[in-house]
This record gives sequence, C-alpha cells and structure tokens, in this order.
Amino acid sequence: MIDINGCRYQKPSRPTVVVCLDGCDPAYLAQGIQDGIIPTLASFRDAGYFGYADAVLPTFTNPNNVSIVCGAPPQVHGISGNYYLDRETGREIMITDGSLMRCDTILARMSRCGVSVAAITAKDKLRKMLGRNLSGISFSSERADGAMLAENGIENVERLVGRPAPNPYSADLSLYVLDAGLRLLERKQAELLYLSLSDFVQHAYAPGEPASNEFLCAVDARVKEFVQLGAVVGLVADHGMNDKAKPDGTPNVIYLEEELEGTFGEAAVRVICPITDPFVRHHGALGSFVRVYLRKSGELEKIMQATAKMPGVAIVMTGEEAARRFELPSDREGDFVALADGHTVIGSRHSEHDLSGLAGHRLRSHGGLMEQRVPFLLSCPLNKEYQAIAQTRRLRNFHIFEFALNGTS
Repeated sequence: MIDINGCRYQKPSRPTVVVCLDGCDPAYLAQGIQDGIIPTLASFRDAGYFGYADAVLPTFTNPNNVSIVCGAPPQVHGISGNYYLDRETGREIMITDGSLMRCDTILARMSRCGVSVAAITAKDKLRKMLGRNLSGISFSSERADGAMLAENGIENVERLVGRPAPNPYSADLSLYVLDAGLRLLERKQAELLYLSLSDFVQHAYAPGEPASNEFLCAVDARVKEFVQLGAVVGLVADHGMNDKAKPDGTPNVIYLEEELEGTFGEAAVRVICPITDPFVRHHGALGSFVRVYLRKSGELEKIMQATAKMPGVAIVMTGEEAARRFELPSDREGDFVALADGHTVIGSRHSEHDLSGLAGHRLRSHGGLMEQRVPFLLSCPLNKEYQAIAQTRRLRNFHIFEFALNGTS
C-alpha cells in the first residue's frame, strides 16, 4: 500500500485506466442509455458500478483534474481555478504548469514506486500539472506532434496513434487521447493510465444532438476496447454542463464588474473569472463562479448585498466562507465569491469576453453548484468494503483512483 495525501492505495494488480470525461453532465449518459448508443457504459450498471459523485467547486477543469490525480480537494493541492489574481503583485495569471501545486499526485508517487504510469490529456494547459514529478509518459494530444522522450517520456506519438495531432477545436482532441492510451496498453508501456478529455463537444452540443451522440458512441467503443484488453476502467467527469443562454439564443450574462461600478463608482472592484483558459471558443471565459476583489476598503458588506440581489445570482459569500464550504485554499480566495444559478454566467466586463467563437450555437458552460453532479463509473463490481463505502460516504470525483485500485480487487 502507498500513502498519498491521507489515503492508502494499492498498486494496480492489473492494468487500470481512469478517464476524465470532461464536461460529461449526467444528462449525456442518461440520454445515451435511453437511445441505446452507449452499450458498454450502460453494461456497467450490472457488470460494474454506475453511480454519481460530486465534483469540487468551482466546477472548472484545473481544480477538478488536479483533485482527481491527487485524490484530494483544492485545500490540499492548492489549485482552485484556471486563472487567478496574485494579491502580492496584482498580476492576473493563467495557470499552465504545476508550480502552484502543494502536494504530490497519485501518478507521480506510483511511478516512483515502480508502477509504469501514463498521463495523457487533451489540452496541453493541463499536462505539466498532471505530469508533475512523474517518472513516466506524459503528453497532450494538442501537442502530440512535439512530444519528446526527454520531456514527455515518449516520442513519435503520431506514429503510435496512426494519425496527425488533432485540431484543438474538435471531438478528435479527446478521441486521440483514448486511442493513444489504447496503443500504450496494447504495447504494455503503461499499467496505470490517466486520460483526460476535452469538453469541446459538450460546450457546443446538448445531450441527444447528433454530434453529441456520435461522440458518445466513439467514446463507448474505445472504453469497450480497454475492457477487452483486461483493464479496470474508471470514469468520472470534472464538471457537468448547462445551457446558459436566453430564449433568443444570446448568452445569459451578468457583467458583474460593470454592474457594481454603476452603483459604487469606477474601479470599485476587480472581478476574476477562474474559468479563463486558452480555449476561448469553448465558453468566452464565462462561467458560473467568480472571485471579487475590492479596490476600496469598507464596502464589502454593501457590495455583497448588491451582488446577491441581482437576478441570476444564486449564492454570495466571503472568501473565507467559500474556502471552508468548498475546501479551497483560503490564501487564494477573493474578498468574496459569487455563484450564478444553473442558467446564468457571470463575467467581468463586456470588453474582456470574446464571444465571437460562440456564433452558431448557444452558450453552454459550468462553474457553479448546478454543474457539480458528475458520473462515477467502474467496469468491475466493487468488493464488499467499497460497496459499503459507496452507500455511506459522500462520493467525490477525486475518489475514483481509490475505488479503481482498492475497490475492485
């Protein structure tokens, strides 16, 4: 057994694959099962475990992927968004590496204990976090054409997969990750794999739409191959996804910084949108969780009250309260946070959000409590100990490695 961040993990007794189905709201699987298009995943209801878990807040990519590979919430590992404000310098910083991480990952520790490990992600922005301190294979499908042995533990990825690196704005960005994982498993180059997909499809298409169904079918077919190769497969998501548009199709946005300036004066606050990442076409940097920093002292209570009264705002709380409730690092919180309801997003200022990439489809996004429920699936049945745990413990998406490694033997 290996102790990692307060939990004990068995080394894999057989190949183990954990897949993060980025943006896979439970509604996608429910619709897929109803339509009969995901027979492999549906079979887990009888042959394995098919349940649900809670993602970490804010329900964004970085905090949840890092939580999954650390088996712990952001309070432990320190990553609470894709983008943050450094209070000491006043700089706004996009998180693209593991320099802010405060603990080791399950993958890194396993690799140092003799387990052959691979971490493959769709988006390169995650690669350095997932591969932090990892002695093994770590690369992204986005940059598959540039993978090098010295940095990524592998080269000639395009030859391995059998096709060129995919377009970052395509379903193939995710399918490429799965295909690369399959090739590594076939060649016995990894026995513990973490495969993190992209939510490009879920941002663009609702459950049941043809493009969504086509993608789910393709994922299901690849999961079947993993199972046929003898792997234990665990699947979770980093967050759900909801429609965030008005009836006329325009984004349903509160531009909070501008709204508060209208009441409290220019430069009253700075609103940070932690969903912000390089993939602006996905969501225009609009999500349902923001951090707010006061530029004038003494106005906190009044500004929070004004924010809470805005239509579409679901919850307003101080940074300290948010850190306690959502298990976040308190030193990286705003003065207060605001969460929108299930059909609203919160932005900063019109000028900071490029929505041109949303042309042709409704805004679908995430970040709040309404996107916290995610699938939690395993290809093998749970042993008695973990059957009991599943029935009595609040399942989190970051429990998936524990269940896959300890609960299926």
